[in-house]
Amino acid sequence: MASWLVRRRLTQNTSRLSSLRAELAQIDEQFDVFTSDADDQALRAMVSETPGAAFEANDARKHADAMARHRQHVIDKIRELEVRQDELLDKLSAGA
Repeated sequence: MASWLVRRRLTQNTSRLSSLRAELAQIDEQFDVFTSDADDQALRAMVSETPGAAFEANDARKHADAMARHRQHVIDKIRELEVRQDELLDKLSAGA
């Protein structure tokens, strides 16, 4: 593969990694908020023992779980891109 093509792909990969890492930082902040809210709602549901409070606690937990799945997806994508980056760097150093 041509050196310029490897460099171009490496630049694109690096850019995507950077944006995913920034997204992960935002997700981590949101995840903390969703988890804290879900814990608070669960505690309120236990204390109040009403169907409405239980519904709100369940809804809050679903939001926290969805954010956890999204967070894991982004982490997996970052790992894939890091592996791809290593492969591209190997190709670049082998061609040099």
